[in-house]
Amino acid sequence: MAMDAAAEVDHLAAERAAARFDVEEMKVAWAGSRHAVDVADRMARLVASDPVFRKDNRTMLSRKDLFKDTLRKAAHAWRRIVELRLTEEEANLLRLYVDQPGYVDLHWGMFVPAIKGQGTEEQQQKWLPLAYKFQIIGCYAQTELGHGSNVQGLETTATFDPKTDEFVIHSPTLTSSKWWPGGLGKASTHAVVYARLITEGKDYGIHGFIVQLRSLVDHSPLPGVTLGDIGGKFGSGAYNSMDNGVLQFDHVRIPRDQMLMRLSQVTREGKYVHSDVPKQLLYGTMVFVRQSIVADASKALSRAVCIAVRYSAIRKQFGSQDGGPETQVLNYKTQQSRLFPLLASAYAFRFVGDWLNWLYTDVTQKLEAKDFSTLQEAHACTAGLKAVTTSVTADAIEECRKLCGGHGYLNSSGLPELFAVYVPACTYEGDNVVLLLQVARILMKTVSQLASGKQPVGTMAYMGKVQYLMQCKCAVNTAEDWLNPVAIQEAFEARALRMVVNCAQNVSQASSQEEGFYERSPDLLEAAVAHIQLIIVTKFIEKVQQDIPGDGVKEQLQNLCNVYALYILHKHLGDFLATGCITPKQGALANEQVRPNAVALVDAFNHTDHYLGSVLGRYDGNVYPALYEEAWKDPLNETVVPEGYHEYLRPLLKQQLKLSSRL
Repeated sequence: MAMDAAAEVDHLAAERAAARFDVEEMKVAWAGSRHAVDVADRMARLVASDPVFRKDNRTMLSRKDLFKDTLRKAAHAWRRIVELRLTEEEANLLRLYVDQPGYVDLHWGMFVPAIKGQGTEEQQQKWLPLAYKFQIIGCYAQTELGHGSNVQGLETTATFDPKTDEFVIHSPTLTSSKWWPGGLGKASTHAVVYARLITEGKDYGIHGFIVQLRSLVDHSPLPGVTLGDIGGKFGSGAYNSMDNGVLQFDHVRIPRDQMLMRLSQVTREGKYVHSDVPKQLLYGTMVFVRQSIVADASKALSRAVCIAVRYSAIRKQFGSQDGGPETQVLNYKTQQSRLFPLLASAYAFRFVGDWLNWLYTDVTQKLEAKDFSTLQEAHACTAGLKAVTTSVTADAIEECRKLCGGHGYLNSSGLPELFAVYVPACTYEGDNVVLLLQVARILMKTVSQLASGKQPVGTMAYMGKVQYLMQCKCAVNTAEDWLNPVAIQEAFEARALRMVVNCAQNVSQASSQEEGFYERSPDLLEAAVAHIQLIIVTKFIEKVQQDIPGDGVKEQLQNLCNVYALYILHKHLGDFLATGCITPKQGALANEQVRPNAVALVDAFNHTDHYLGSVLGRYDGNVYPALYEEAWKDPLNETVVPEGYHEYLRPLLKQQLKLSSRL
């Protein structure tokens, strides 16, 4: 049966008309405020209307052309920011919607925050104005060829020379080469370099240093500095627009005052001195970076889900036995059961990301006041949420590609490139397994302190109800019971606590705590995930319980919360059953759906077609003509007869191939 493109477009309009809530109000719930919606609208449309920011040909460019295109877009974005006198909020959104990884990401996301968090006031006054005006371009050089997550194992050295009042930065081994820093390969003029501080013959561990890498006159590497790009990466276009780099130092000298000295200093005489500033302030920067990563997870997941939902509403397959219309793919229960939990997850990650932003502000204020009471919890939250949200999002983008069938494999669908751009998040700023094991250690410590009467705080406060939660039975007996947030939260609390307690008991039976932790590490990972999933569910429930304007918005958020909670319950049913939190009959209730509102719910993400970068996810639903048109843009179609025909195809077809004399 031939596809009628116009009918498909009309069908998408009908989906929107059937929505049971105000989409504009849902946009506010997603973005956080009407102001946020309006600013995002302006910046998204500013980017979409500017031909310089075109990206539909990105996957067809060579690596060199792609990088040059990235430089052009970054320069043009900065020009527009200055010309339009954009606020910091507007500038950040403009860079987001340009949607092309590049050196500016690390400059603003790592270099500047590192100087803010670890530099003295004098150092900030010297370096930040240069960075803010792009008179220097910075990157963050921590990871090495031989070490990543194990920061304490880094090999680069910074040896103080009291004769010249300088540090000598050196790469003593091949594996000490800095490897992966974004922006390092070709763009950065400076880097915050992490190296082992050595003075008076003693190694004081890892510290940060501001090091100039390239000349500000002609951009050539400075003496003793060897650097370049590490090569192409997974996917077409994708993260290949970023110049991830390699860097080696051959006894490069820098002034002593280019050591970041907010937390510790080296005197003119070479004495290592701790400052009065608590070292815990370093966690403020860490919380900021990981909070940003969680926020990025919701953005990436919402893009993939938006594409998959809209296309599933357009695409029709099978279902007709008598010549009638085929069935929308979105109406198949198998499609819904795979797709709707991902839709709910996008909302869940958005709301927990908003809460994590609040936590960053709260922790920072407390650290400045030398109040470290919430630091351990903040570390567990940021590490665990980073690990869980990035892992789920990477898997979900690939699932959305599969949900779009064969067309999802095309670059023009936007999904292959989105996956290739996003998947590194599972590794950078902490390998996810390593981070979850850190969370598990904190959970074990918290449980061990319960006997002494120390009450957990914040997101760990539920552990204070250990006697009740170890005995309670979940009060969920019917589908309607899941409308009760108390029942949902209690089931997740009981599951998390019982898994943590079981792990603690097993670890305590080992010959040593470290041996027990090593042997039980797979179980500890699962316990950490359960704790983080509880946090996500709790923050979703708290969002639903807020005073949310708009007809039907609160109800739809409650439905999404239920879908997310039931999805986790279904996925980890064994955990819930094994710990006695629920019965098998209760577990069978995981069947809520959000079908009538699916298209409107992804519309509320407020993504422009330019930002989505997908012919399958077009707002107007005009998918098939767009797919056909995109095919003809490929460089392979520039000639009717392919290059190489006369050399290789014609001789083969004419049976005129010259055989090798060695046959």
